[in-house]
Amino acid sequence: MAVQHSHTPASGDPVALFRAHGGQLRLSEALALGLNRYQFYKLRDQGVIEPVSRGLYRLAELPPVSDPDLLAVATRFPRAVLCLVSALAWHELTTQIPRRIDLAVARNARLPVQDYPPVQGYRFSGKRFNSGIERHDLDGIELRVYSPEKTLADCFAFRNSLGMDVVLETLELYRKRRRPDYTKILEYARICRVEKLMRPYLEAGR
Repeated sequence: MAVQHSHTPASGDPVALFRAHGGQLRLSEALALGLNRYQFYKLRDQGVIEPVSRGLYRLAELPPVSDPDLLAVATRFPRAVLCLVSALAWHELTTQIPRRIDLAVARNARLPVQDYPPVQGYRFSGKRFNSGIERHDLDGIELRVYSPEKTLADCFAFRNSLGMDVVLETLELYRKRRRPDYTKILEYARICRVEKLMRPYLEAGR
């Protein structure tokens, strides 16, 4: 759907255009809304807007971004869901430092690709993709993250690539830092087809 340039505040007040769109825009989005390159780069050179990540700019008057890398991927890949080690880090259930941002997409979706911050895409199908999604507000942008229980099941499914030591550490931290919901974990374990594998580990820790 084409943007009606006559109704945009760009010609009168470029800052108002940014404010009308949550305080942040990509250059391509600003151009589509009626801002020209000269106006855009003038705002940048004057320090009115600042880069959040490659290609994404926000008003400098806004409070500092809590996590610019996650903000960048949430803006660029709004239908993707933070998963695996990245979701563990979000929930503070790992001592691992993510080297990339793990994102799950629906089975038929295009895998997310980005140089910086680096992303790793995974295709999840059906209920495995749609189950256990939490929605968090990240500086005005919706960030979709799998719940701790869903992430645990996913990690058991990816135990060969993550390493079983990472998976078991996560389970131990989950028990210490959360009120365990074993019913919910087993529900997601069935969806991820790892119930038989997970059950002994869950029962051993009760």
